Amino acid sequence: QVRLVESGGGLVQAGGSLRLSCAASGRTFSPYAMGWFRHAPGNERDFVAAISWTGGNTYYADSVKGRFTISGHSANNTVYLQMIDLIPDDTAVYYCAADWVAAMKSGLHEANFGSWGPGTQVSVSS
Repeated sequence: QVRLVESGGGLVQAGGSLRLSCAASGRTFSPYAMGWFRHAPGNERDFVAAISWTGGNTYYADSVKGRFTISGHSANNTVYLQMIDLIPDDTAVYYCAADWVAAMKSGLHEANFGSWGPGTQVSVSS
């Protein structure tokens, strides 16, 4: 019933930019928060960024602060991730996630997001 779909991934050289998009649908109410995680080969799925609609607060992993910007529109349950100055370590499958029950208040962890998209590949060459 709930569906999240990402788009905007691709192949880019180091120093380049990409903009990811995600839309959540299938429910009659909006998520408390939406965010982005990424999964690189050999690693766990790590938190990247999140935004809570109430107050418009944003959160970032230390590895992307100053380079990535999360934004969104609560009216249509969309979220974006603007990525600049990309580096090879950013290479991963990026997943959009939604928190429907304000579980994110307890931490920016994978377990606190209840819905997930299928992911979009971001590859950064050196």
